[in-house]
Amino acid sequence: MTEPEIRTATAAERRAQVDLLASLSEEQWDTPSLCAGWRVREVVAHTTMAFRYSTPRFLLGMVKAGGNFHRMADRAARRDAAELSSGQLLGCLRDNVEHPWSPPGGGALGALSHDVIHGLDVSTALGRDDVAAAERVALVLGGLQPRQLRYFGVDLTGIELRATDVDWRYGSGEPVSGRAQDLLLLVCGRPVPAGRLSGPAAGRFGPARTG
Repeated sequence: MTEPEIRTATAAERRAQVDLLASLSEEQWDTPSLCAGWRVREVVAHTTMAFRYSTPRFLLGMVKAGGNFHRMADRAARRDAAELSSGQLLGCLRDNVEHPWSPPGGGALGALSHDVIHGLDVSTALGRDDVAAAERVALVLGGLQPRQLRYFGVDLTGIELRATDVDWRYGSGEPVSGRAQDLLLLVCGRPVPAGRLSGPAAGRFGPARTG
């Protein structure tokens, strides 16, 4: 796809997340997400950080974190989630649906991947499977490179991943099948809800479907 088409998909993903978040109670904002240690509100604080932080503020945070981005991002998400209301976080996402941010070196597809993956951290934890469009998830899966898969640390040796709702396969070996969004959770090292995967090797990644 072209860059404008990918950015259109990113905007659609953000709109879907806005609709989901707008429907939540305050208690649901405190639901633990699939991103370890973060509730829904920390995830949204993280995904909107790029819209709220100037370059000097970001760099200062990096210095305070000893140059460790993950430490800086975690501190920022926890602090901002405590200081900003759910309405403010939602408003920030709504106001920046068309924002052109992309992660360093990641381009437009990197921005889409960031939003889709963290969107699944929230929607899956809330039991909402109607948020992440299979077509957008397929774009993210199709853009994954071996180095990115290594980054998440999931051992896919001897495994062939097969999506059941889009045309996507990866690897070779014993098949593990599931919807695109569940396979994306798998390759990103997130817990996949029980019964979402099937195939001879599905048990390596959590309880498999039976029958």
